[in-house]
Amino acid sequence: MTEKKESGLKVVATNSKARHDYFILESHEAGIVLSGTEVKSVRQGRINLRDSYCQMHGSELFIMSAHISPYEQGNRYNLDPLRDRKLLLHRREINKLAGKTAERGLTIVPLRVYLKNNRVKIEIGIAKGKRTYDKRETIKRRDEEREIRGRLKNRLGD
Repeated sequence: MTEKKESGLKVVATNSKARHDYFILESHEAGIVLSGTEVKSVRQGRINLRDSYCQMHGSELFIMSAHISPYEQGNRYNLDPLRDRKLLLHRREINKLAGKTAERGLTIVPLRVYLKNNRVKIEIGIAKGKRTYDKRETIKRRDEEREIRGRLKNRLGD
């Protein structure tokens, strides 16, 4: 599940459900507060963002229900896999995100977790929920594009 990119980023986990369920309006990079065993587990790619979301508590931003599997050799140093974890952003970015989420229908969702210069970073996005007909339209458009690519490939291969 891990992949290397030319820019020195190693993507550890992506939240594909987020792009299916939401329109992503803008994205931000944030650090995340982890314990030592959690960092080792993330480096192994043992993190799941499927049902996770971000929420403000006071003047701080936290990621909720992101599952980081316990590190195998961590024994008593392992923490709760579903605990809330603080996100590290500049104050002005937190204030901007808080203002955006105060608007009706906007939320903050984690999009992907990656390693950048040996530090665990998380990409979060300000998102607006899709309606059922929006999801169907996205699936229809993706299928049409796949069919067109297949036809072009067949013509070029002939």
